Amino acid sequence: MKLESLRSYLKEKAHVTEETPFGPQALVFKVAGKMFATVGWDADPLRVTLKCPPEKAEVLRELYAAIGPGYYMDKRHWNTVQLDGSIPKELVLEMIDESYTLVVRGLPKRTQKELGLA
Repeated sequence: MKLESLRSYLKEKAHVTEETPFGPQALVFKVAGKMFATVGWDADPLRVTLKCPPEKAEVLRELYAAIGPGYYMDKRHWNTVQLDGSIPKELVLEMIDESYTLVVRGLPKRTQKELGLA
């Protein structure tokens, strides 16, 4: 997966912003001010860090060498995925969707309703 297609997929989700709070080397994608993805765009290979349920995070790490504990994140709840072509694109997109959904579900109900996400 290339950077532009990854960015495009992340940004097409409702109410997503792209920021660089950690410096220009890390793109951070947020929904309602809460991070759901970071992209190490200058890494080779490209990598994305995504929120994941702890039990699933462990399974994915065992199945794929390109998936490891979240880089600079809570290692139980975040995975860093190296986009080296070894993981099916469909699975990467599914992980992005799940990360977004987990963060939205963690938002206050009022915020979810205001944004039309409830």
